[in-house]
Amino acid sequence: MSQFVNSKATLVTDALDGLLQSAGGRLIRLDGYPHIKVVIRADWDKSKVALISGGGSGHEPAHAGFVGRGMLTAAICGEVFASPSVDAVLAGILAVTGEAGCLLIVKNYTGDRLNFGLAAERAKAFGLKVEMVVVDDDVALPDLPQPRGVAGTLLVHKIAGAAAESGADLDQVASTAREVIDAVSTIGMSLDTCTIPGSQKEARIGVGKAELGLGIHGEAGAEQVVFESAHRAMAEVLGKLSEKVGNGPHVAMLNNLGSTTPLEMAVLAQELATSPLAEHIKYIIGPAPMMTSLDMHGFSVSIMPLSEKWQTALDTKVELNAWPGMASIVPVQTLPLPDGLSPIKPIASVNAKTKAIIEACCDLLIDAEDDLNALDAKSGDGDTGSTLATAARALKESLVRMPLADLTQLFRAVGNELSQTMGGSSGVILAIFFSAAGDAFASGKSIAAALSAGLSRISEVGGAQKGDRTMIDALDPALNMLSEGMAAAAAAARAGADATAKIGRAKAGRASYVPAENLIGHNDPGAEAVALLFEGLAKAMEEA
Repeated sequence: MSQFVNSKATLVTDALDGLLQSAGGRLIRLDGYPHIKVVIRADWDKSKVALISGGGSGHEPAHAGFVGRGMLTAAICGEVFASPSVDAVLAGILAVTGEAGCLLIVKNYTGDRLNFGLAAERAKAFGLKVEMVVVDDDVALPDLPQPRGVAGTLLVHKIAGAAAESGADLDQVASTAREVIDAVSTIGMSLDTCTIPGSQKEARIGVGKAELGLGIHGEAGAEQVVFESAHRAMAEVLGKLSEKVGNGPHVAMLNNLGSTTPLEMAVLAQELATSPLAEHIKYIIGPAPMMTSLDMHGFSVSIMPLSEKWQTALDTKVELNAWPGMASIVPVQTLPLPDGLSPIKPIASVNAKTKAIIEACCDLLIDAEDDLNALDAKSGDGDTGSTLATAARALKESLVRMPLADLTQLFRAVGNELSQTMGGSSGVILAIFFSAAGDAFASGKSIAAALSAGLSRISEVGGAQKGDRTMIDALDPALNMLSEGMAAAAAAARAGADATAKIGRAKAGRASYVPAENLIGHNDPGAEAVALLFEGLAKAMEEA
């Protein structure tokens, strides 16, 4: 797998220097590359308790991304998924610890415990005051004697960081950190493992499966479960956390494990906010990438009860781009559409034959969703099938309120419906098509002539003509032959659609940006959809 790196050997140092160079002078580092990789607050004066955390790299923005006023004083960075050395940890302690002492916040992994622990002992031998706490918030494996430290570590950073920033002494800061550790619980889920630079991705999680409770280094989880939807995934995760939720307000932290898109994370946030557990969750942190696992396609949820003191600590603003802040979970609020945009509600009427024809067309597009998406992937962004299927489903549901017995109004109503439910330019084009067809039919033209008038109108507005490799290449010949019967129209549409496979240069639509070698041999997806529609209608009429 290709990645934007120079070499595996310099990956972490290159990334850290990139972080420092873009931090506006807020961060500095110790001069110890490549073995000592320590990022420090540039404004640190040793007058307060220092907070130090770290571990293997690959969890960005953790840990260096959380170095700043109100959170960490320093981050000790190892190579990817590898604990930093004792010398690196000790260097960080010596660099930032003053008379107030320092607190080491360590995730519960053997390498981190040993290296941070030994460094703490050596620092104490220099006469420094050092405390260490170990985060073990992972609840994936309840019988594990040493639970892992995962994303809940960040809540420890934030709350203990607020205490240290307020001037609390080392005992108070350490006590606060331990209280948070005892209270926070985390579990994650992913659709795949992570890609370690220089290595092949492990194909451990099968198609249609998700792994529940896997570790942030790609360690196998508690179990693999069937993946159905975001709703089911969030229910599985919250089910493991439900016994950790008691009375009173709680905060949930929704963490992106690396490559889950913002769109998916927003859906997961909605599922969290509307889950049965949501009545106990008053605040949310995220969704955001905070404790990632390289490019893992997953998420984690951390849950913690909120005292007034902890709420204040989490609410305290910090000048760190990586920390998303805490927000209240509130119901969705809406405003009514402006009068000029409120959809026109047609007067419903019944016509069983018309309804059956429209339903047949919709079912055909729904069934063709995957095939049309695959075809569109050759020349566009692979969503033609989904766009048409989404509109078809919405149109089917709207038939109960459609004027099925009045073709003039029906054409216009269908156009209005598609303009609201069909995304992209296709919805606008078809809205214009059906609206113009309705106007032409109202003036006394036949159905075939009215539809041809609609076609002329979209050519005028959209600029596409026959031969430009669009749906018009199938629609134009089909409408020209419609007076000869549906079978003739279907044959013409099929010939027009198939002819687009020989057009190497599109003059309209997304395909116009695609080189000829991607187009030749593949039908235009819009034209293919038109051909499928006419073929389906011809078959239905033949069987009727």
